[in-house]
Amino acid sequence: MSANGKPAVAIRVERMPHAAGLPLPAYATAGSAGLDLRAAVGETTWIAPGAWRAVPTGLRIALPPGYEGQLRPRSGLALKQGVGLPNAPGTLDSDYRGEVQVLLINHSPRPFRIERGDRIAQLVVAPVERVEVVEIEAVDGTPRGDGGFGSTGRR
Repeated sequence: MSANGKPAVAIRVERMPHAAGLPLPAYATAGSAGLDLRAAVGETTWIAPGAWRAVPTGLRIALPPGYEGQLRPRSGLALKQGVGLPNAPGTLDSDYRGEVQVLLINHSPRPFRIERGDRIAQLVVAPVERVEVVEIEAVDGTPRGDGGFGSTGRR
């Protein structure tokens, strides 16, 4: 059972040879929303300040139709190391079957070290609705209208 009392959604995971011995994605606590993903690097890997790199997880994941995987940054890496995901959240589509790689960017002024097995990101599995696109003459109005960035104020 999942935390909301519904049956857990099963995702199938293939461990590639370079992920041998690493833990499968797992929740760190009972209340965690995301599964921790780990680096399947063969040796110490560095990301220079201002640079980014695709970091392998050594996993292929089969999500069921109607679900997506959201690759999200780990808050501890962001706070303590200045490292995040430049495309956060990254989307893992249900029909993708290649290796999951995490695109990390180093925003800090120091090189960032990645060791084998380091937790580098989180995977949140979420339902996705399919929609029908319908062209119309004009969208209906709202009190906000076309007010964009910052239009609702700070308070």
